[in-house]
Amino acid sequence: MSPLVYGIIVVIYVLVMLSVGYWCMKRTKTVGDFFLGGRTLGPWMSAFAFGTTYFSAVLFIGYAGKLGWGFGIHTMWIVLGNTLIGTILAWWLLAGRTREMTARLNALTLPEFLHARYRSKGMQIIAAIVIFLFLLPYSASVYTGLGYLFQGVFNIPYNSALIFLAVLTGVYLVMGGYFAVAVSDFIRGIVEFIGVFIMVMLLAGQHGGIFASWNKLASSPAYMPALFPPPLPPGTTPPPAPPGPHFEGWIILLSLVIVTSFGPWALPQMVQKFYSIRAKTDVTRAMIIAGIFALFMAFGAYFTGALTHLFYGDFPQALVQDGAKNYDMLMPYFLTDPGINLSHGLVLIILLMIFSASMSSLSSLVLVSSSAISIDIFKASFKNMSQAATMSLMRVLCAVFVAVSLLVAMSKFDVIVNLMVIAWGTMAGAFLAPYLYGLFWKRTTTTGAFAGMLSGLATSIGLFVLWGKPNIPAAGAVAMIVPLIVVPVVSLLTPPPPQTLVDAAFTDAQPTTKTEEKATV
Repeated sequence: MSPLVYGIIVVIYVLVMLSVGYWCMKRTKTVGDFFLGGRTLGPWMSAFAFGTTYFSAVLFIGYAGKLGWGFGIHTMWIVLGNTLIGTILAWWLLAGRTREMTARLNALTLPEFLHARYRSKGMQIIAAIVIFLFLLPYSASVYTGLGYLFQGVFNIPYNSALIFLAVLTGVYLVMGGYFAVAVSDFIRGIVEFIGVFIMVMLLAGQHGGIFASWNKLASSPAYMPALFPPPLPPGTTPPPAPPGPHFEGWIILLSLVIVTSFGPWALPQMVQKFYSIRAKTDVTRAMIIAGIFALFMAFGAYFTGALTHLFYGDFPQALVQDGAKNYDMLMPYFLTDPGINLSHGLVLIILLMIFSASMSSLSSLVLVSSSAISIDIFKASFKNMSQAATMSLMRVLCAVFVAVSLLVAMSKFDVIVNLMVIAWGTMAGAFLAPYLYGLFWKRTTTTGAFAGMLSGLATSIGLFVLWGKPNIPAAGAVAMIVPLIVVPVVSLLTPPPPQTLVDAAFTDAQPTTKTEEKATV
């Protein structure tokens, strides 16, 4: 199958997505419709929107390549964490409470929730700025992964692929907002689910199946890198340590589990999915659907990355330039390598699968970032700003965010994994503690929450600089843990919050409205 045929099929797929956006545009009349789909999404749409936002080209290209090669089958710990903690526990613990409290406080965004929960305009503005700034590297990492994939499959220049993807994201999202994202996420989720299943079965089938491949990967140190350094022979002098901190493999792996599993609990593009679900009664079904989806997606990506060891004895020399290994190109190279003997049909399915996952993530990132400026800064500052003006501003900011993300991706600022961990670690460090304690602990004070946000930001940025690139995951994990200690300590040392503030957040939820009763899949 020629690149031209691939291109025609992708164009058809794109036209279907644009048609969805146009159809949804006719149903998008208010800011609530544009950003949350009117809070009318049922469990299937909510679960698929959560899963397709969670797993994108960052996972299938960056993480599967670098971590699958670097840690081998050890990456299954990340799969376990993403499924049990990042998805199932998140839905079970957070979704229902978030849906009720944000509706009660009339909050559309995470910064609006922090403002309403703590009566702090400063927290809302700082949160909005953090979201806009740190979603940029994450969005750029998704574009980077897609650019490498399109370069490998279509043999088109990296920058040309990025421009095509950026234009598509901007046009599609500006039309229909979150409802368009949710509807198309449902379609894309089905494509991803089927694609992952076929990809794993056929690749593992070349080495005897999943269980046989697993046993091969677990039986050799060459395929399963050691997490702990081997003991030195007696009398041997240890080599000099490199300058700066140097963490062992197990610490980096544990940090990645923490960042990618607990991090989504407070990422604005993930929390948004809890805001928009139709009713608390839909949470259990959404949790089950999202959990199954997460298990398939995470296992498929990381297991495929680990399988590269069985196909290549050493890292492919074609991806080594000036002594540096290009991990971001490993998966595109692997999936399109004629020596792997993948059928053209499978390559197409994989392409559509990763393309689908990435478009879902990009749509959510762009939507959340634009809302951070339009809703949480402009609309909050100009109370008389109309619904139409706010939606117009959101659409303009969507285009601006896409353009800036494109420039970052074109610069090839860093490897995909580092860009993503910097973004997730910083945002989760800033928001996780104020968000969690705000949901469940009435004694949380505004000063405590503010201190937690600032300590998370200071810890993440400071450790990223001090510890350097090899230790970025550890810095992100520490930045998430520190505020969880700071918030309760400072809250207990400061006067309790006003009872009116507590009552506004924790009084019983209002009866289900007619809007919430509208059925959406």
